[in-house]
Amino acid sequence: MTTVRGARERARIEITAAIKDEARRQLAEDGAAKLSLRAVARELGMVSSALYRYFPSRDDLLTALIIDAYDSVGAAAETAHADARVLGAPPRDRWLAVCIAVRAWALAHPHEYALIYGSPVPGYTAPEDTVVPASRVGNTLVAVVREAHAARRLVLPPLPAVLRREADRMTGEFAAGLPPEVTATLVACWAQLVGLISFEVFGQFNRVVEAREEFFVHSAAQLAHQVGIIAV
Repeated sequence: MTTVRGARERARIEITAAIKDEARRQLAEDGAAKLSLRAVARELGMVSSALYRYFPSRDDLLTALIIDAYDSVGAAAETAHADARVLGAPPRDRWLAVCIAVRAWALAHPHEYALIYGSPVPGYTAPEDTVVPASRVGNTLVAVVREAHAARRLVLPPLPAVLRREADRMTGEFAAGLPPEVTATLVACWAQLVGLISFEVFGQFNRVVEAREEFFVHSAAQLAHQVGIIAV
């Protein structure tokens, strides 16, 4: 019985992976808005009713792809951070390592990047299951800034009085231990990082920026400065 159950579980894992792979191929060709369970089933030689046992709806399949993408880019960011720490890199270099890793992932997976950071998919509302995976890159940047703060390698950026309450709220919710001044700027820099990468992935830098890697590293270093991380 155990052997049979194990074989069934392996088969389910393999079929689930095949469904996701075909869905990603269709994302690359047609975009998320046109993703269809029937089309995925047809390409895999499955009847629709069989595929529904794995993903009851298009939204369930989209959610699985979104979680996979967030986990993949999150793992890239976390690995870069961990490697930089092992090497004893100062906080600024850890920040750069994370930013560079996220950009590299985006360039290698442009359609998955578009799924999580591009235009919302019409008719789709992301469930709570996506929140934790979506936070992994941001949490990694928070960790870098916490380390800079602990090492006294952080200066406080200015914070308008009108944003004090909002900065306090954000700090309490996802950046405990950081000065609110830093949290507010960190959120802005996170948004700017995504914007920099999106401009490159979506072709907005064409005929504008040619030395894109050098431009990105310089821009990421400027973001570290904005957050208050002291260069060494």
